[in-house]
Amino acid sequence: MGALTLIRHNAHRVDVDGHAMLMHVPTTSLFELDGVARDVYDLFRRSSAVDPDVMRAELGAHHAPDTLADCLQSFLALDILRDAETPEMPRPIAKVEEIPLSTIILNVNTGCNLACTYCYKEDLTTPAKGQKMGFQTARASFELLLKQAHARDRVNVVFFGGEPLSNMTLIREVVAYALPRAAELGKTVDFSLTTNATLLTPELVDWFDAHRFALTVSMDGPKALHDANRKTVGGKGTYDLVARNVRMLLARYRSRPVGVRVTLTRGVTDVIGIHDHLKNELGFHEVGFGPATSGPIAVFNLDDAALKSAFEDMKTLGRRYVEAACRGENIGFSNMHQLLTDIAQGTKKAVPCGAGLGMLAVDKEGELHLCHRFVGSNQPTYGNVETGIDIPKLAGFIETAQDRSAFGCKTCRIRSICAGGCYHESYARQGDPFAPVWHYCDLMRDWVDFGIESYVRIMQANPSFFRSQLEPRITRSGPAREVLQ
Repeated sequence: MGALTLIRHNAHRVDVDGHAMLMHVPTTSLFELDGVARDVYDLFRRSSAVDPDVMRAELGAHHAPDTLADCLQSFLALDILRDAETPEMPRPIAKVEEIPLSTIILNVNTGCNLACTYCYKEDLTTPAKGQKMGFQTARASFELLLKQAHARDRVNVVFFGGEPLSNMTLIREVVAYALPRAAELGKTVDFSLTTNATLLTPELVDWFDAHRFALTVSMDGPKALHDANRKTVGGKGTYDLVARNVRMLLARYRSRPVGVRVTLTRGVTDVIGIHDHLKNELGFHEVGFGPATSGPIAVFNLDDAALKSAFEDMKTLGRRYVEAACRGENIGFSNMHQLLTDIAQGTKKAVPCGAGLGMLAVDKEGELHLCHRFVGSNQPTYGNVETGIDIPKLAGFIETAQDRSAFGCKTCRIRSICAGGCYHESYARQGDPFAPVWHYCDLMRDWVDFGIESYVRIMQANPSFFRSQLEPRITRSGPAREVLQ
């Protein structure tokens, strides 16, 4: 065997409470390094190339030749080491020949009865003036989903807006059509919906419950924080109405856990207080946070300092999550759930999400968008529900998205988890859906390292937590997260 060199961007070491953990970057797999593996890895980190003579001189007095050889073979098999004289092969681009949808998102009404200051849709209007989708378009959308999901047993329909409850007539029609139609083909259909909760009634909640909707509420915390941005079109805060309806919802809803999504904006970043209020006082099953960094009104976006502070607060809440998990408890922090799921499952993404691959969004005219956030933007569409998906055009987008080498993603240690980040975030902030979300890069690398530390600590104290909490959550999730493997 000649000289070998370390492929530094394929391995990342994190030390946790005396455990030397190595993340295999291409697969997000975690390995604990034993004594010999630790010494071999450290030797390669110090050296540009290591030949047998250097190996014997540095480690021969401490480890048997057979043990060292076995370790080298393991690292070679993982593509952590390679021949120093052989150039590294570029990552192959997976060709896209079909679009195996599992989820269709119906933008049922562009209108909304709120005027949230940070909304990414600049042209939102009142429900009465919004552009409502008709049943013919919705039915064609579902038929397209069934066609593209021919190999799947389960499909998902997501109702989105604006405020989707402002077009309940269509939602009821779609459910009445989709259930028997899916059954004809031996498929199960799930329904998901995100709402601001202002239009909820007991009758609606019971109907959603009967049809096992996966419901998510948009809410930003206690009254002062929520009312700062989530106002009616007339400028009135909505906390009192939303909180009253949420309590009614959570008291009546039984079929599935209900989660809440919080948008962190400038001045609304009290992660701990928001979580405690929404989880412990109102009773949501999970609380998830999304920082606003690319909304249409820049004054509400988090700047770099505020974004860093928000991530530090999320880590503080994450430590509470770990402490509870070690006791066998779940405090309902969905960002940590997702991070630990990525690590536990060994996520290996070539693209950031299922947009355009497992999921498409449909507007009023039946035009197909990468996801719901692109509806109303000036980005290209990819066919129509009546004529079908423009597969060559969409395949070209997905194949281009796999190669972020021009942006430095090729050597990033979290590339298999991030894969460049949200297309829409990049488009809104930088005008290019393929550009990485630069403002998140360092923070996300730190967040993943925090996740590795958390995963190891929970595994040491209470490994059954992952079976009891993460796996059921994966099973009961709403829209599937499709990625190229």
